[in-house]
Amino acid sequence: MPLIAPRHPRQTLLFLALGVALGPGVAPANAEQATASAGPAAETTPHDHQPVDLHAVEVRSSPLPSTVDNLTRPVAVLTGEALDKVKASSIGETLGKVAGVQSSYFGPGVGRPIVRGFDGARVQVVSDGLGTGDVSTVSVDHAVSVEPFLADQIEVLKGPATLLYGSGAIGGAVNVIDGRIPEAATAEPLQGRAELRGGTVNDEKTGMVRVDGTSADGHLVFHFDGLHRETGDYDIPGYAESATLRAQEAAEHEEHGEHEEEGEEAYGTLPNSAVRTDAGAFGLSWVGDRGFIGASYSMFHTRYGVPGHSHEHGEEDHDHDPIAGDDDDHEEHEEEGPVRIDMDQRRSELRAGLDDAGVFSTLRLKAAHTEYTHTEYEGSEVGTVFNNTGDEARLEGVFKPWNGWNNAVGVQWGNRDFEAIGDEAFVPPSQSTDAGVFWIADRQFGPVKLELGARHDQNEIDVDNAVTAAPDRDFDTNSLSASMRWSITDDFSLSFGLDRAQRAPTAEELYSSGLHVATGSVEIGQPNLDVETANRAELGMHWHAGPVRLSASIYHVGFDDFIYQADTGIDDGGPVRVWTQDDAEFNGAEAEVNWTIADNSSGSWDLRVFGDVVRGELSGSGSRDIDVAVPHGDHDHDYTVELQRGGYLPRMAPSRLGGEINWARGGWRASLGAVRYADQDHVAANESSTPGYTLVDAHLAWHVDTSNGNAWEVFVDGSNLLDEEARVHTSFLKELAPLPGRGVAFGVRAFF
Repeated sequence: MPLIAPRHPRQTLLFLALGVALGPGVAPANAEQATASAGPAAETTPHDHQPVDLHAVEVRSSPLPSTVDNLTRPVAVLTGEALDKVKASSIGETLGKVAGVQSSYFGPGVGRPIVRGFDGARVQVVSDGLGTGDVSTVSVDHAVSVEPFLADQIEVLKGPATLLYGSGAIGGAVNVIDGRIPEAATAEPLQGRAELRGGTVNDEKTGMVRVDGTSADGHLVFHFDGLHRETGDYDIPGYAESATLRAQEAAEHEEHGEHEEEGEEAYGTLPNSAVRTDAGAFGLSWVGDRGFIGASYSMFHTRYGVPGHSHEHGEEDHDHDPIAGDDDDHEEHEEEGPVRIDMDQRRSELRAGLDDAGVFSTLRLKAAHTEYTHTEYEGSEVGTVFNNTGDEARLEGVFKPWNGWNNAVGVQWGNRDFEAIGDEAFVPPSQSTDAGVFWIADRQFGPVKLELGARHDQNEIDVDNAVTAAPDRDFDTNSLSASMRWSITDDFSLSFGLDRAQRAPTAEELYSSGLHVATGSVEIGQPNLDVETANRAELGMHWHAGPVRLSASIYHVGFDDFIYQADTGIDDGGPVRVWTQDDAEFNGAEAEVNWTIADNSSGSWDLRVFGDVVRGELSGSGSRDIDVAVPHGDHDHDYTVELQRGGYLPRMAPSRLGGEINWARGGWRASLGAVRYADQDHVAANESSTPGYTLVDAHLAWHVDTSNGNAWEVFVDGSNLLDEEARVHTSFLKELAPLPGRGVAFGVRAFF
């Protein structure tokens, strides 16, 4: 089965929809009314393309209404033109230029956000407050089931967001708002947007359309969106394998008296890096004077290759001694085809809101049912299948103001039924149930705004005892938060934050036992892991004087029983990595400057400079021994491993310094930017360092409003213009798959 198998009916329907959207017969909306509304997503019209003051945008993540500038906790928001400029095929890449945020990388099909050095099970990606229902935290090769091109607004909560989203957000959260369930009538009876784009570095072809409308009586509001994307294997500046890995392989061949065959190394193009994605949704709401009720159904289907991966099979000698390294017991392997992923998700949602309900100013109910399947193909054969069925519900109530305080309470419940089927299913089936209750309050005391919050969660994990003898686990976690913003003058403010947040171990950290093909390693869980606790302190400042806006923050997070994956230095069918825990510390800083250099007859000129740094280290001293059992058929290979209690944590994001200059005049706008990623030589035991690199990009767009109220935009975007070899230190594929080389994307957007 080819990765990019054509599906003509679906493509035909999509491009027919695009044709209708771009046609002149659609009732247009007034382009001058396009503003980045701070209200609900349905009020933010889909043709919002004008420049937006992102600091004044309302943040939807918190039940208590507040703008970016008024929040006491660190947050970043992308919407409108700023979001259009950076949209990419993954949520991580889309947010890659936000200060304090980087992206993981497992080929172009997978990119999770890394917030201040935290990723995986510590950063939760939610869809307007509800979990996405995927299993992207189970494995680094699992994509997030969110399509950035269909988003209205993306919010990044930096620091613990456990008060809002539970223990899976101990490192931060990303809230994606797509407006698929309308909450208010649209500004016009029918409005929307469409986009067609292509790309040179990977032969990209993408089309998307979105339409929103309201009935004549103003009560029925509908939403429709659809997207289709195809890309081929992408171009790279040189070899797929790093110079370090090629030198190591050459030395091994020379040691064994072997010769490499010419032409077997990938050069110029990264094999098995093609992606195909289809996404779409339909939503319908009834909107009244005091509230709304609505539902939606959506699908997300993506197929992508895993670069640098192929499986090898053969007769395994279970009597082989991995310690002695018996050279007479070599295994005969037969290489199969490349590893490819086929991921499909279907999701049903219900949302309702009621205003002025007794003691509550607003009540909001959100519920979702998600069915998710992730199939790993080895050539044409099915290797492992991951199934996940999830249900989640959330009820939030905002009280009417009392004695100067704004208060909100909420309850949240979720259930996940997970199983992995196949010879390489390294995690046993499990059922997880989470229930939480939270309270948030804020009050203004003159120039000081204070926010307080608390949350309690109960987490239960029931594992299939027919597969493993490991016990079921249950956990109680508690989180507390206090933060304040002190407006010393109208232009200068300081913010302080203190948090105590807890996270329960995941099923993968507790019960993993076997070869994890995606990482090429043997992963061993520890069923006796305890709750980890993070204590955070942060100091931030904001200064706005005339054309200059400056924000900066420094933070410290001390972890008790931090859960991490340690490389044992043992190779037993792959590097053996064990989940374990110890105390750890994270220290970091980030800063951003925005300067309006000039606004005159030559146009508007703006400069943005940002930088971030984070260090994660184990805070103990000395060493400790742990027992590790690597499964081999009907018996285990047992080891005693010595782990150091100090040193750097693995796969930490490198320091960065970036900048861009933006210009706009009339309907034209352009920008030129660069980001320097520093060498990452602060590495853990048995981890290699990664050289730094600089990524240069440029953007050019021409926007025109037509006489009938429609708007068109033509754009050209250049990426990695220096064609530099860039390897992401946080990626397990860094030695096998560099980032794409020089590329140009181009296309047209229509707003109607």
